[in-house]
Amino acid sequence: MITAEGFGLEGPRGRVFRDITFTAPAGSLIAVEGASGSGRTCLLLSLTGRMRATEGRAEVAGLRLPKQLAAVRRVAALGPVAGVSELDPALTVGEHLRERALLRRRFGGSLRELLRPGGTEGARVDEALSAAGLDLSALPKAERTAARDLERLEALRLGTALALLARPEVLAVDDTDHKLAPAERERAWAMLRGIAANGTTVLAVCTQAPEDAVVVRTRAPVADDHADDHADGHATEPDAEHRAEHRDEHRDEHRDDTDEEGAADAHAEAGSA
Repeated sequence: MITAEGFGLEGPRGRVFRDITFTAPAGSLIAVEGASGSGRTCLLLSLTGRMRATEGRAEVAGLRLPKQLAAVRRVAALGPVAGVSELDPALTVGEHLRERALLRRRFGGSLRELLRPGGTEGARVDEALSAAGLDLSALPKAERTAARDLERLEALRLGTALALLARPEVLAVDDTDHKLAPAERERAWAMLRGIAANGTTVLAVCTQAPEDAVVVRTRAPVADDHADDHADGHATEPDAEHRAEHRDEHRDEHRDDTDEEGAADAHAEAGSA
């Protein structure tokens, strides 16, 4: 289960997201819907223990945020997130899988499993690939296909499979519908629905949420537009028009700042994690 109440983050340049409140049972498909620059990726990273929220509270799989960041990171896995957990374009699909399996076995598995020759990584990889719907034999060069040569949906499936190797309680996916045609978008959501149906709670950032998801909306922060109101609390029509124009300009400028801040903060937080 994931719950949040008044959850928010304020960075050096101002608010990134605020007043996030929702409850979703385990095995839910949660769509974090918002425009670019609305703090949606930072919310994703905050709910998975990679960034520290500054307001409100949240609970992920019984663990409290922001107090138990490290514990939340152990149960929540990231799919591809730009600047944090993106694919290496120079590595092949097979190299990505072997690298992640070795890291998981070294740092995520038990001592008994680490010492067992061969372990069970092959079965775990097959399980993750099946859940993500990635058929290696259908790729141009099978597992020797370079990440740079993958189609957008294939790259999304690979990033998801890598995250699922840890068998997490929560899977987080960024930019789910980015650069996908409508048919591909449906296939991506079908993949995530299947994962959620098997008990893993899925957090997916998107610009347009599917109807069957638990929808959490973010919006780009705007400046307080009441500071210049007249003493009686009502603005004249020209004042209102001027403020509306100012809000639009400020929203665009702040959206760019938020993108830069979110990427920089997320990268630093992921490194320290």
